[in-house]
Amino acid sequence: MIVTAAEGLTVEGFFGPGGLLARAMPEWELREGQLDMAHAVQEAIEEQRHLIVEAGTGTGKTLAYLVPLVLSDKRAVISTATKNLQDQLVRKDLPFLRRILKPRLRVAVMKGRNNFLCLDKLQDFERRPTLTGLEVTKEFERILEWAKKTQTGDRADVPGLARGSKLWPQIDARREACSGRDCPLFEDCFVTRMHQRARSADIVVVNHHLYFADLSLKEDDFGPIVPRHAAVVFDEAHAIEAVAGQLFGASLSAWRFDDLASKVQVAARQKDFGSRRMSGAVRALRARTKAFFALFDGVSLRTAFTGRSEFRRKHEAEFRGLVGAIDGVTAELSLVKGHADQAQPLLSQGRELRLLLRTFLADVDDALLDDAEDFPAVVSLIEDTSGRFVYWMEKRPRGIVLNATPVEVGPILDERLFRAEVTTVLASATLSIEGGFEYIRSRLGLRSCSESVIPGHFDFRRQAVLYVPRRMPEPSHPAFTARAATEIEGLLDITHGRAFVLFTSYKQMKAVHPLVSRSLMYPCLMQGTEPNARLLARFLETEHCVLFATASFWQGVDVPGHRLSCVIIDKLPFAVPTDPVVQARLRRIHAQGGNPFAEFQLPVAALSLKQGFGRLIRSTSDRGVLALLDTRVRTKPYGRVFLNSLPDFEVTDDLGAVRAFFGAGDAVSQAVQGPLGRRRAFPRR
Repeated sequence: MIVTAAEGLTVEGFFGPGGLLARAMPEWELREGQLDMAHAVQEAIEEQRHLIVEAGTGTGKTLAYLVPLVLSDKRAVISTATKNLQDQLVRKDLPFLRRILKPRLRVAVMKGRNNFLCLDKLQDFERRPTLTGLEVTKEFERILEWAKKTQTGDRADVPGLARGSKLWPQIDARREACSGRDCPLFEDCFVTRMHQRARSADIVVVNHHLYFADLSLKEDDFGPIVPRHAAVVFDEAHAIEAVAGQLFGASLSAWRFDDLASKVQVAARQKDFGSRRMSGAVRALRARTKAFFALFDGVSLRTAFTGRSEFRRKHEAEFRGLVGAIDGVTAELSLVKGHADQAQPLLSQGRELRLLLRTFLADVDDALLDDAEDFPAVVSLIEDTSGRFVYWMEKRPRGIVLNATPVEVGPILDERLFRAEVTTVLASATLSIEGGFEYIRSRLGLRSCSESVIPGHFDFRRQAVLYVPRRMPEPSHPAFTARAATEIEGLLDITHGRAFVLFTSYKQMKAVHPLVSRSLMYPCLMQGTEPNARLLARFLETEHCVLFATASFWQGVDVPGHRLSCVIIDKLPFAVPTDPVVQARLRRIHAQGGNPFAEFQLPVAALSLKQGFGRLIRSTSDRGVLALLDTRVRTKPYGRVFLNSLPDFEVTDDLGAVRAFFGAGDAVSQAVQGPLGRRRAFPRR
């Protein structure tokens, strides 16, 4: 049924009884929380005030913010943390509103430039192929055929393109190798077209990385990354601090130097500006890069990069060798004649790497600051004399990465986001601690805003029970691992598998998995044995499956229905206190006279627990058990913060109550009360 909106429609007229939504979808039921949130968003837009809103699972928050944006007739941006939500907006929610509310609604999607094909590079590869291997050659032929038909140039539309394609980075439109307006194909460029669509759109859909890249860079040859807008909604706003920390910081790795070397080689071969001196400079850069980053071979996981000046002096030869190798490549590029449009972006990339290398190794002077004028992120690092950035190292599959991360993103967001004349709406199912937003506001630098907590649409007392065993040793006790395995086995026996078992560390996951899987009759998958996407697909395909996983499965994973009937969390998800970024933030709070545990560690853990438990109840028909094997939630004074921040679950310490819950079907309340003999095994509030 197609319904056309009347002029002057309000959110009440859309969501209310007998409203447009009810006429378009007769099976739709009124959700008071959804209407309340829509009113809050509408008022924020009209009054040009910021809004922070926690909308519980099942509220229908996406439509609750979309409808006021569409009715406002102002350009708005929606920023998401996950591709799944971005796809849902573009393929489902916005087409639905175009059909029933605003037929002429113009929508544009913006993605990072490395998602798009570069036509100039493609032509170069056609004229002078530099491909090796049958598989890569076939992949190029497939891309070439697709390029003749595509309207968007988006790699997501390339049939069968592997996620880890080695060819795509050589022909995509990433900034580092783009000649911008000097490119002869600038007007036909897929990135140019993306910007044109966005500038004429009513609703622009982006991701958090792109939005904060816009705040940190502001513009390039295509103009501002995100077009001017009156309002922005950050859905999944709980992820903002982490993303902003990446985008307002900087990183350096061997991969970035090797990437420059590869691009110089390819460009020189295809544009005929290669020479023996150029080839020698590239070889020297590769060798010096390898020698320099070999100095970090002993680094494991995440470690603070302290004593940077001393490190530089100790390894002066390797450091100066790499600086000299970059100078050698940029000197050769500066001599290129007739191909400045291809050489210039590579020259710029080399200059930035040189600046970052010297800055990371604390080799800073006034001349370096002058050279960094075109690189705002480097300028911020050089000008930092008050410890606003923490330097640290991380071991990744592709090698060591050196990082500089803001200790606090709040002051940056206050200046660049919240003081702008743009209404900002922060929305998520997990933003509040005990019903308040003090923590998230302080971390993001949000001084003044409206606030709203919208209860979830689900009946958590009927649909779920929270189990916390009473006689468990604390996580630090040597007996905890074996006892946790026993508890997990008992729970999985009751639920017949169908569970996520989530851990706060890989070490604990790897210790518990063999103890449980060898005696359990159900299939037990473990993170790290296959790519995460494949593990999730296997979980969905396999009856009675159990997935042992860590942080990446705590959020953004949606498994509605009977296949997920149990979520078990081994212990309260406190951030690792030895993590260099966590340490720096704790020191900053302490230096300012605050309480690091109460102001940072506790709220971060409470929000993480909400995220983990949020995997279970995803629809009105879902039922299941949530289990926390950490008794500190009951024995420590701070435990109430966790319990009071969760939805209103029934809580029990009796495994028999869990068994009764699964055996009772819809008579859940009676089943939980019966074995307990009381409403709760211990007080929540």
